[in-house]
Amino acid sequence: MGDAKNDDLRVSFDSRLKLKFLGSQITTDAGLLAYRELDETLGLTEMAPAALEDSRVGSNKQHGLLPLLRQSIYSRLAGYEDVNDAERLAVDPAMCHVVGGRATLPKKQAASTSEVGRFETDILSTKKNITTLMNLSGRWIDTVHERKPLKTLILDMDSSFSETYGSQEGTAYNGHFECMCYHPLFLFNQDGDLERAMLRRGNQASAKFWRRVLLPVIDRYRHLDIPKFFRGDAAFANPALYRVLEKEGYLYAIRLKANAVLEREIEHLLTRPVGRPSRKPKVFYHSFQYQAKSWKRSRRVVAKVEWHQDELFPRVGFIVTNSNKRPKNVVKFYNGRGTAEQWIKEGKNAVKWTKLSCRMFKDNQTRLQLFALAYNLGNFLRRLALPRDVKHWSLTTLREKLVKIGAKVTQHSRYVTFQLAEVAVTRNLFAAILDRIERLAIPPPIVDAHPE
Repeated sequence: MGDAKNDDLRVSFDSRLKLKFLGSQITTDAGLLAYRELDETLGLTEMAPAALEDSRVGSNKQHGLLPLLRQSIYSRLAGYEDVNDAERLAVDPAMCHVVGGRATLPKKQAASTSEVGRFETDILSTKKNITTLMNLSGRWIDTVHERKPLKTLILDMDSSFSETYGSQEGTAYNGHFECMCYHPLFLFNQDGDLERAMLRRGNQASAKFWRRVLLPVIDRYRHLDIPKFFRGDAAFANPALYRVLEKEGYLYAIRLKANAVLEREIEHLLTRPVGRPSRKPKVFYHSFQYQAKSWKRSRRVVAKVEWHQDELFPRVGFIVTNSNKRPKNVVKFYNGRGTAEQWIKEGKNAVKWTKLSCRMFKDNQTRLQLFALAYNLGNFLRRLALPRDVKHWSLTTLREKLVKIGAKVTQHSRYVTFQLAEVAVTRNLFAAILDRIERLAIPPPIVDAHPE
């Protein structure tokens, strides 16, 4: 094994092998170039600098806001949730070309750990810039909808947890999750895009601040004359939320916690069916009007009762809705909200958005928004650019197979060549992804060469 810093490393099992570490000539994240192409085609990250405030003074600014923002987003997309990773990523050729700016110049590099840290905790963590980042996800989604117009809108709201350690500001014990944590709130659409996210203190109720998350999204879609729906679990069984949705023309399906009054309405279904229990569960549905004490009027409630072979008591669920669909279809529609839980899991696994390790709450709020942007960029590529054969790939699979493509980089006077390893992703597949991205470009307006 070599002792000098630049000596080749050797292994004893085969004396012919030499190991070279060529950080500035080799990358393990060449697949980020496909995401950067999608970003460029849709004009996503370039929306931000005009709306962000730069608190830096003087002319000694090595990196602009746009390259810094891209580095923060793309590093998370590649699975580097820790700012300390910027020290190595600063010289990674794929990251340098994805970031752009001075990082692409000879003998230059992307931002260091300290520069990225100051950008995220000093510049982005102001109240105005956090609001800009929260709104940016919606602007990105609107841009996608310009290419792929919506025919139906379904919004799913759910909360999750991000474990905390030590004396992080805003941390608290959450009895439901049984840990010290933050308690973020998420709102997704039916395509898995994260419409809006908000970090909250760990001991706050699941529906706390739902207006701050939901109302801006409702405002964005108010002009669309399409069917609109909302789904939520029992934490969002709030009459104020019902009234907002009814006023805005949304059809909703929201779970209700069981109580004695509701159970009396289905008393005739709570007696075990006569005869030998079947292996297949016996399912019964019932619909009725119900008015809780806190409601100003009655609303429709759908009940589902399931009898299972080896269970003494039935499984019972209640859903409040303003839909006139058959009870079975209402339940089927509500069950679709399970996809939101799956998207939250993907965010945790693929972009690791629960890794919020800053001491200050506002800094962690900022980082959650950066994770949300990274998640959306990944989801855009999945649903807009993947060929049919790999359409089922999750964000985690995409990170492991597409993002993590090894490549050797050679630079000449005019071109930079990435020699990509052809393993999980072939040349044909990569070319098909780039072709689908190219089709998303909006053609330039036709200019009349001979005006009258």
